[in-house]
Amino acid sequence: MPRSRFDELVTLAEEHDGLVTAEQARSAGVTDSVLARLVQRERIERVARGVYRIPYFPPGRFSQYREAVLWAKANRGPADVAISHATALALFGVSDANPSSIHLTVPKSARLRRDKLKNVIVHHDDLTKSDITVHEGLPLTTISKTVTDLLAAGGRIDLLRQAISDARREGYIGAAEAGQLRRRIESHLKSLRASSGKLATT
Repeated sequence: MPRSRFDELVTLAEEHDGLVTAEQARSAGVTDSVLARLVQRERIERVARGVYRIPYFPPGRFSQYREAVLWAKANRGPADVAISHATALALFGVSDANPSSIHLTVPKSARLRRDKLKNVIVHHDDLTKSDITVHEGLPLTTISKTVTDLLAAGGRIDLLRQAISDARREGYIGAAEAGQLRRRIESHLKSLRASSGKLATT
C-alpha cells in the first residue's frame, strides 16, 4: 500500500515529539499546498510559521523547547541555535532555576521576522561549536557558556554557584572547569565592588 503524504510527515515528526518544519516536509516531497490542506482538514496543526505538529503525538516533556528551536531554524533560519541562560540550567537540572520563558540564543546576524512564539526570549550571540552541547536531543549552551552569559546578564550569584556545584556533582564539568567558573564569579564580584567604591567616592 503506497504511503500517503501524511504518513511521510508522521515519519519525519517521530524524532521531534510530533513536530516537523515546512523545510523538512519539502525535502520529503511534501509541498506547502499539501501542508495547507492538511491544516484545513485538521490532520496537522500549525504552531508557528514554518512549524507544524502532528496531533497524533501527545506533547512530550521537551516539546515546547523543540518547538522553539525548530521555529528559529525554520525556513532556512540560522543553524547555530541553542537553548540558553536560565532555561539551559533548568534542562540540565542544575540549580533551582525555573524560568517562565524559554531563552534561546541565535547568531547576531539572525533576523527572525516570523511570528514570534509566546514565552520565548531571543538573545543574539555568535556561538562557537564549543559553546553548544546536545542534551536530551536538544542543543543547549554548555555549563561554562551558560554561567558566563548569566553572569553578564546580572544573574543571581547564589544560583550560579549552585549551578556550578550541581554540574560538577552530575559530571557535566570537571574540577578544573568548576574552579575556573568560581574564580570568574569572584572576579566579577570584585569588579562590581570596585565600581561601587568608585561611585561612592565621586
